[in-house]
Amino acid sequence: MGQFAALLDVSVTNVALPSIGRSTGAGPAELQWIVSGYILAFGLMPVIGGRLGDTRGRRRMFIIGVSGFVLASACVGLAPVPLVIIAARVVQGLFGGIIGPQVSGYIQNAFPKSERGRAFGGLGLSVGVGTALGPVIGGLLIALGGSDFGWRLVFFINVPIGIVAVILARRWVPKQEPKGSGSGRLDIAGAVLLGAALFFVLFPIVEVNEVHSGWVFVFFVPAAVFLVLFLRRESRLTREAASPLLNLQLFRVPTFVTGVAFAVVFFCSNTGIPLILSLYYQNGLGFTALQSGLGVSALALGSVLGAPVAGRLVPRIGRPLVVGAVSVFFAGTIVIGAVIQGEPDLTDPATVILRLAVPLFVLGIAGGAIVTPNQTLSLMDVDPRMGGAAGGVLQTAQRIGSATGQTVLGTVFFALLGSAVASRTEGMPASEVGTFADALSLALIVSLVFSGAALTLGLVDLRRKATHHRP
Repeated sequence: MGQFAALLDVSVTNVALPSIGRSTGAGPAELQWIVSGYILAFGLMPVIGGRLGDTRGRRRMFIIGVSGFVLASACVGLAPVPLVIIAARVVQGLFGGIIGPQVSGYIQNAFPKSERGRAFGGLGLSVGVGTALGPVIGGLLIALGGSDFGWRLVFFINVPIGIVAVILARRWVPKQEPKGSGSGRLDIAGAVLLGAALFFVLFPIVEVNEVHSGWVFVFFVPAAVFLVLFLRRESRLTREAASPLLNLQLFRVPTFVTGVAFAVVFFCSNTGIPLILSLYYQNGLGFTALQSGLGVSALALGSVLGAPVAGRLVPRIGRPLVVGAVSVFFAGTIVIGAVIQGEPDLTDPATVILRLAVPLFVLGIAGGAIVTPNQTLSLMDVDPRMGGAAGGVLQTAQRIGSATGQTVLGTVFFALLGSAVASRTEGMPASEVGTFADALSLALIVSLVFSGAALTLGLVDLRRKATHHRP
């Protein structure tokens, strides 16, 4: 429940932005920061939150994370002006980033290897549903509450979910931690260095569409400097066994390294598709927020079915399951592009939703069958005492991939539309310039590049394992 609420707020806010702008008078830059502030904070915290869970107790940190998230959500819903919304969203993201590592860390501790797949299947279910159902839930709440109050309901809904999650955590989650996980100090200097490095990586990624210039990527230079300083410090602390924030022995586990790299490139593809579909539906076809949400409901349903089934199969099949699912995801993306290009002039919401339902459903099943097994396989050989930190690294990789994918696919989508508008103002016929269908198709091609990279990583890992096990 905690993980679901935190991930829901990543996608649900996009649907609410037009209503927030009309209700509060927020301008384009302020609306951008309502989204970007949450993404930045949410991406900064998992590694730090994972280490806090390893050393201070995962039940305690989970309850703190959910409680802070609930209070911040209420502040967003009550906010009178855009500045308060932005500040509360940043706080909401910080606490939301603490939640995830505690969930994956507990799965590491509570289940043996043979049973973790099913447990991660439940986690994958919450990830898929939270991400894919965000637009649907947001559209329903806005329709229910109206343009002035509906967007506030989008954030108020987190309050009862969070309260129930805290009550159940106090009743069901055991206090006892694995031996050695409850001791040690937090590496404050390491946390500052890592936070600075991640900030300078994520900031240009989420802001490039706002500033419309590539100069923001100069922030990658200080990011590299802070990252080198962080790794040097953590390497020394790891050698001295002096409670590093990130134990670099994790990166001696080949399955973990492959899983982290895979998560980055696959999430670039996976999370960008719902965004560009929403843009296509609302900006191109004139759908309402609710119709746009229903347009990706087949994707959510596929994720719901795919994640738990894959979680049960992954202990027996292993990495080949991930490779097969990525192949299906790749093919499903091609089919979606073919459907759009086959009937680019469709505007009837029911017809568009029905024609895309089957390929989106298949895409959702494949996505659910990728995220869960990759998380299971990535953490399978990790020492459970470092489960929180390992889960934090994996989730940070997912956040970077999500932010990158949404930015890159969104930029490509609007770039083609921008050239189309410019061409039309110069008098070129409409048939010779780009359309919304063309913009969506081009963005899907970029998504194929990312999913193709994920497929390549999976195949390389299979080859490595085959070589390793050869007599």
